[in-house]
Amino acid sequence: MSDLTPTPDRPGLHVAKPSPNAPATGSAVCHCGATASATGDAQVKALVDGWTANHGPAHNKG
Repeated sequence: MSDLTPTPDRPGLHVAKPSPNAPATGSAVCHCGATASATGDAQVKALVDGWTANHGPAHNKG
């Protein structure tokens, strides 16, 4: 499988949770230049919520 980590050339959101007992990890890169990363289930949920509200799909609203 290819690397799914977002980069400035390939913006997006990536979340991973390799097992039920492992903490989730997430990273995001937006085409507007914003970047973020998170570790832990609650922090990754906040990252996803923020991405959805302010980046990615939010940039398509208008």
